[in-house]
Amino acid sequence: MKKKILTLLDSPTFLNIIASLIAVIVGLIFGFIILLVSNPHQAINGFMTIIFGGFNNGIRSVGQVIYFATPIIFTGLSVGFAFKTGLFNIGAAGQFIVGAFVAVYIAITCTWIDPSIHWIVAIFAAFLAGALWASIPGVLNAYLNVNEVISTIMMNYIGMYLVNFLVLKTIFDPLKNQSQNVPEASLVPRMGMDILFKGSSAGGGFFIAIIFAIIIFIILEKTTLGFELKACGLNRNASKYAGISEKRSIILSMAIAGALAGLGGGLFYLAGSGKHIEVVDLLANEGFMGIPVALLGFSHPIGIVVAGLFIAYMNVGGFYMQIYDFTPEVIDIIIAAIIYFSAFSLIFKKLTISLLKKLIRDK
Repeated sequence: MKKKILTLLDSPTFLNIIASLIAVIVGLIFGFIILLVSNPHQAINGFMTIIFGGFNNGIRSVGQVIYFATPIIFTGLSVGFAFKTGLFNIGAAGQFIVGAFVAVYIAITCTWIDPSIHWIVAIFAAFLAGALWASIPGVLNAYLNVNEVISTIMMNYIGMYLVNFLVLKTIFDPLKNQSQNVPEASLVPRMGMDILFKGSSAGGGFFIAIIFAIIIFIILEKTTLGFELKACGLNRNASKYAGISEKRSIILSMAIAGALAGLGGGLFYLAGSGKHIEVVDLLANEGFMGIPVALLGFSHPIGIVVAGLFIAYMNVGGFYMQIYDFTPEVIDIIIAAIIYFSAFSLIFKKLTISLLKKLIRDK
């Protein structure tokens, strides 16, 4: 029995889970200290709202968690996939909004498409748009050795301003400073979510997110393509010597990452929740949330799904903190702390495992 436990403690997956749990616990403790400093009389109530706020309105709140988790699971998969292949895709925000615009544009203007497949065409176009947008920094990296961190950050701003311009020229509602309403026939089907989670915005996009998480896991862990992409990420020179095309791998990795972010954008804006593309000079928050989700999930597709649900749960809980005179932004501080401490948890987890091993051996 001791041998099995010790073997489990040496498992990389178990170590990653321990690291994430340490980050969450330390981050929540730090968050509680912030609440104590800002409003000591309501700190406990505020903290309990963070912990249980995702169930504040019963099944409706759970549905809202699923709704907010869907886009950040996709952007988390986007960032995580690139991490796994040795690339830092910081451009998920730009890929997300470009995919969103293409999906919304097709949904509003291409009314001649058969209503039964209209939403499928729209989100597939978002998928392709995200892939093409991310391919640009991929090509720059592969052929000109341009650092993908710099190029993807720049592409975020180019994408944001380009979408603002295109919305103004094509599908703009001047009365509300946002895109026009998406026709009901073009919305992603709820797939029973409206029955399971009455009153919430949860939709079928969550099922699609789960399917893509499984697909990405299979690609990375069970296919030759995944092996080649990861090998290129670990050591480009060695993979080149083994006959793997370095340039092809870089461009393909970025394209797949961008496609996931673009698909997330399309599904989010076609979910039927009344979400519109606003003409504002702000990067899509869902794109940046993919980075902490990927880090907390250690870039593993299943871990990203769990991390995405956790971050969404925290955000829903943070919304209700206004009841106790806390601003919703305080939850962003706590989430940032959790991600910050996730870096330290990589150090602390080895100490934790060593202590556990010592306790087990002593017994």
